[in-house]
Amino acid sequence: MAAHRGKHVPVLLERCLELLAPALNRPGAVHVDATLGLGGHAEAVLQAHPETVLIGLDRDTEALAHSRERLAAYANRVHLEHAVYDELPQVLTKLGFDRVDSVLFDLGVSSLQLDQADRGFAYAQDAPLDMRMDQTTGMTAGQVVNEYTAQELARVLRVYGEEKFASRIAGAIVRERAKAPITSSAYLAELVRDSIPAPARRTGGHPAKRTFQALRIEVNGELSTWERALPSAIDALKPGGRVVVLSYHSLEDRITKQIFAARARSNAPIGLPVELPGTGPTLKLLTRGGAELPSEAEVEHNPRAASVRLRAVQQI
Repeated sequence: MAAHRGKHVPVLLERCLELLAPALNRPGAVHVDATLGLGGHAEAVLQAHPETVLIGLDRDTEALAHSRERLAAYANRVHLEHAVYDELPQVLTKLGFDRVDSVLFDLGVSSLQLDQADRGFAYAQDAPLDMRMDQTTGMTAGQVVNEYTAQELARVLRVYGEEKFASRIAGAIVRERAKAPITSSAYLAELVRDSIPAPARRTGGHPAKRTFQALRIEVNGELSTWERALPSAIDALKPGGRVVVLSYHSLEDRITKQIFAARARSNAPIGLPVELPGTGPTLKLLTRGGAELPSEAEVEHNPRAASVRLRAVQQI
């Protein structure tokens, strides 16, 4: 477990702490790390705020085990739960908390999942096609690849991977799996690469990147889960509470932007001289002018921060 701590660099850590601080400086503050991972952000919060209680959620049992060890020194004010982040309301009820002061979401794949080849998330390493964040339940990427129809595969790649060559890749997968089941991440990555025209392979990073992203989102139900989780987190905030979101692809960020924007504007009919009760905005945007991007120094220090988009809000 200790080996993974050395590899894990929390993304935009100082900026997250800065945004969370006004909520966590309050007496008896409760903070939720809804995507605990290896506990880097959580540990920093506990160090910076000696009276804060932490609730940590993760669907990955292995990540929870690592974080439990990492945060052992703070055990008297830490609650770690095996749960997906859209289960936050149930977790709060179970633990006896009505409201919380802040929630952090660091979406996407954790360092643990990327660094362990046998999880099947990385196209650069050969492994069984799994990609489940919670390996105790659900279908695998191998089942998606070998059981979905060509039309279903093309939809997944087009919608979740924004892959222009989705139909070509899906057709190639169906032809190859007719000979033998596709079980290897390296073989799938090679098959995707060969399905994309040579000129398109020269730009945009690894040719299989979008396909692997799409399969991961499908396997873990990430977008539908996110559409439920973010409103629930906002509803769980005390007045003045804050939510900080780190997202790593446009689909997640678009959902975040839309949910935040809807609650940050008035719902009153246009033209009224005064705002009607209950129609005013309930959120204040803390990252105005769009999402905040990482600095060059941040990306150089932590390459996994390259695609991050940060948005934050405060409950009015």
